[in-house]
Amino acid sequence: MPIASNVPAIPGVSRAAAELLRVLPRKRISHAMGRLSDVTGPGPFVQGMIRTFIRLFEVDVAEAVVPAGGYESFDQFFTRELVPGARTPDARPDVIVSPADGRVEDMGTIDSDARFRVKGFDYTVGELLGSDAEVQHFAGGKFFIVYLSPRDYHRVHAPVDGRVRRVRHVDGTLYPVNAIGLVHVAKLFARNERVVSVQASRFGDVATVMVGAIGVGRITMSFEPSIVTNSRKAAGLVDYGEQGPAIARGGELGKFHLGSTAIVMMGPSQSYDFLVEQGATVRLGQAVVSASEAPRSTVGSTNKRPHGNSQP
Repeated sequence: MPIASNVPAIPGVSRAAAELLRVLPRKRISHAMGRLSDVTGPGPFVQGMIRTFIRLFEVDVAEAVVPAGGYESFDQFFTRELVPGARTPDARPDVIVSPADGRVEDMGTIDSDARFRVKGFDYTVGELLGSDAEVQHFAGGKFFIVYLSPRDYHRVHAPVDGRVRRVRHVDGTLYPVNAIGLVHVAKLFARNERVVSVQASRFGDVATVMVGAIGVGRITMSFEPSIVTNSRKAAGLVDYGEQGPAIARGGELGKFHLGSTAIVMMGPSQSYDFLVEQGATVRLGQAVVSASEAPRSTVGSTNKRPHGNSQP
């Protein structure tokens, strides 16, 4: 995997770290970290790990569901649920919401050739979603990216109401999605292992891409247990057609077992306006995009959006 050289350098230590990451067995390291996080072990050991993590990353656990007796493993803590009502998705029918708590890393337009730009690198819809068949649905649309930091809630939820038409596990490597990876690894999001869920919504097809990173033990999907990344399960496509599971806005799609980033892509059937700025901190269910049925004469429209109002 080439390390990018066409962007301004950040401190030398970052480039050195990127070069080191290039030669490390990243997927094996991530798999081992996932296995470690699953270890139950003696109660005091696990609780000590969790307390240290909470202190280091200033994790707010006030909204988390804590099992009686505490979490049995670090993974159970990291993939913790929220108490009912902790996040209420925006109920307005013309908005698309954030699928997760995190920071808006980037946002923008997908051009008529299905190309878009993230952090100085050009991507195509086909390479990100793992299929050229998806291009027609998203060319001329919009996208936004939410980065989940270690302190954030790590379940990913539906940004719209709609049935899941297909879900695709796209195999790949596992680079970090922090500043080191974004600056030094060309087309990072199209190289890392990821899972793409496509919902049929009032806005047309809307894709939510869960992108793995080094340290991510695995990604699991709440509605499709056959998909588990960074495991012995083969990558591939589950195509439900018109009979896929119906997931309301704010309903759970999947979990990051350590890590990472969610990307939402909308097609050109609507005119879209972003409601937040790049770099903004957002919460699950917060409106990020508003849509209008009025057709756009310029490239960069999007789709329409559903109705329901489900809580995570």
